[in-house]
Amino acid sequence: MPVQKTAKKSTVKKPAVQKSTIQKATIKKPVGKKKILVVVESPAKAKTIEKYLGKNFIVRASMGHLRDLPKSQFGIDVEHGFEPKYINIRGKGDLIRDLKKYADQSDRIFLASDPDREGEAIAWHLSHILGINPDTDCRIVFNEITKPAIQAAIKTPHPIDMSRVNAQQARRLLDRIVGYKLSPLLWKKIQKGLSAGRVQSVALKMICDREREIQAFNPEEYWTIDLQFKHGTLFQAELEKIDGEKLEIHDEKTAQKIVAEIEKSQFIVESVKIGTRKKKTPAPFTTSSMQQDAAHKLGFTSKRTMAVAQQLYEGLKLANETVGLITYMRTDSTRVSDLAQSEAKKFFLETFGEKYVPENFNIYASGKKAQDAHEAIRPTSILRTPESVEQFLTPEQFKLYRLIWQRFAASQMTPAIYNTVSVTITSRDKKFLAKSNGSKLEFDGFLRVYGDSKKEKDIVIPSLEIGDDLDLKKILPLQHFTEPPPRYNDASLVKLLEEKEIGRPSTYAPTIDTIINRGYVKREEKQFHPTELGFDVLDLLQQYFGEIVDVKFTANMESELDEIAEGKIETENVLREFYTPFEKQVEAASESIEDAKPQETDVICEKCGRHMIIKHGRFGNFLACPGYPECKNTKPIQKDTGHKCPKCGGSLVEKKMKKGKRRVFYGCSNYPECDYTTWNLPKRDED
Repeated sequence: MPVQKTAKKSTVKKPAVQKSTIQKATIKKPVGKKKILVVVESPAKAKTIEKYLGKNFIVRASMGHLRDLPKSQFGIDVEHGFEPKYINIRGKGDLIRDLKKYADQSDRIFLASDPDREGEAIAWHLSHILGINPDTDCRIVFNEITKPAIQAAIKTPHPIDMSRVNAQQARRLLDRIVGYKLSPLLWKKIQKGLSAGRVQSVALKMICDREREIQAFNPEEYWTIDLQFKHGTLFQAELEKIDGEKLEIHDEKTAQKIVAEIEKSQFIVESVKIGTRKKKTPAPFTTSSMQQDAAHKLGFTSKRTMAVAQQLYEGLKLANETVGLITYMRTDSTRVSDLAQSEAKKFFLETFGEKYVPENFNIYASGKKAQDAHEAIRPTSILRTPESVEQFLTPEQFKLYRLIWQRFAASQMTPAIYNTVSVTITSRDKKFLAKSNGSKLEFDGFLRVYGDSKKEKDIVIPSLEIGDDLDLKKILPLQHFTEPPPRYNDASLVKLLEEKEIGRPSTYAPTIDTIINRGYVKREEKQFHPTELGFDVLDLLQQYFGEIVDVKFTANMESELDEIAEGKIETENVLREFYTPFEKQVEAASESIEDAKPQETDVICEKCGRHMIIKHGRFGNFLACPGYPECKNTKPIQKDTGHKCPKCGGSLVEKKMKKGKRRVFYGCSNYPECDYTTWNLPKRDED
């Protein structure tokens, strides 16, 4: 969407969302006291930090946000610059009173919420609640919870960054506009209680689009032909060309014809290329790559990964000290401090020797949209090896810490080196051409500490010379079928969201969690399956609000939020450019969408005699009595398999377990009178 830009940062007007009733002078403190209040987000972090600071410091937690838009109303004054109406969050009254009490008893207050945009916004809300001027040096940030980092932060306070606050507020207001305006349309068209979100709707579209690709997929047959030769030892090659044309075989008859021709041929070595190949060291973790690797190697969901990472960051008790084990876990940067790299270099020199340490520090390029606000995710000290802290960690804390430690260690080491050989083999009449590639690990480099889940196996090819005759031992024609694209899992969905620039590091896990909790998607065997409800919601959004679920539109919106954070454009302009056409779309959709009518079935409610209706639920459609709330009877919709129950002659229907890998089983439709169940359908006479 077009936005108004300014030539100089200094000419940008302060957006209306900055307005507040903040006092411009700090509140008076009792004379003679030297107490300093530090407000962080979580109690675990507060406990760790308090151990690093002197007796004059009081460290307390805000428990996240203390102010937000009201749940019961829109909360945005569109006519006056989209000014938000913030209120104290219900249930946080006692906490706010306690923080104000400590503030009154302190000579100075430092706001130490997390170092991302959301943390900056939390600090701004705290400044309002505690009566602090945000333009004063009241804000401190740190990338790791270690004693040196905390002490350095205390010495370098600065004002709250209002550009970053505005970017976070703009995101919150956009999400409120979309959710508040679209949810009533979903209630009208589909059912009560549904809600829509800006980023979540795009994630839902990605999952639904992939499911429709799978449903529309038609497998195609193709064949490959491997040739097994002997030259001292056995080795294998793959047929690549016939008469100079790339091999394409689509049926068994053609494959067998080619096999018959190969049997009559003699083969020789046409070329041999010997070389080396370096396997590059991986970059240290960003939020996205950590979630992907944890999903692949540990089987963790994105939500679980971030929860465990939070614990490692906030600090755990190790013997006689409490320390944060990793740096801040919401980052899109691969940058590492010189101090951490120097410590790693010394560690590897002493542990493995010079061959494992690069001459210069490894530097990795961050993505083009990376904010680079803080470092990559790494251990706060390479000296805390996973084995040295294992006894103090839970099993899942240890697994994730080991993964982070190994990844960072690998990023600071030398590449692995493979010896390679590539052999081209032809028939004497030049009709057939095959290739064989071999490799052998010569130097393990970073693989010494970071074993790849797709570890390469040595492929040994005997010593060959150009012109050598080869003894053909076997011809192996193999039938294959093209496969549909795989469903997304946590790793692949996070990777796609990052590639398409949808959301930020802090949004990946909650985005996935939201669409699952709303019942739009379900996770089965670690893969995401859209529900019927998810398809219905997406179809409505695509019909009336195509831009909301458009990947490019949403990515562009992220770019504009970045520009707000950099002070380049005004918040109000971005909001108005979005809101004006969006409001017209909402009005048009509201007029054309008819109230959803329940789909009546011929199933009779045995409790009240009404015809039951189909309703949407988190786990799919189900039958419900239209007499609710007088009659609360519900039933699952049973899918008839066409098989008969061997116990009573009733119909066998498909059923699903709520948990477990094997969710689908079959049971008698006459349950509970008949309790027959089976994992596998019995054979019918005609089968």
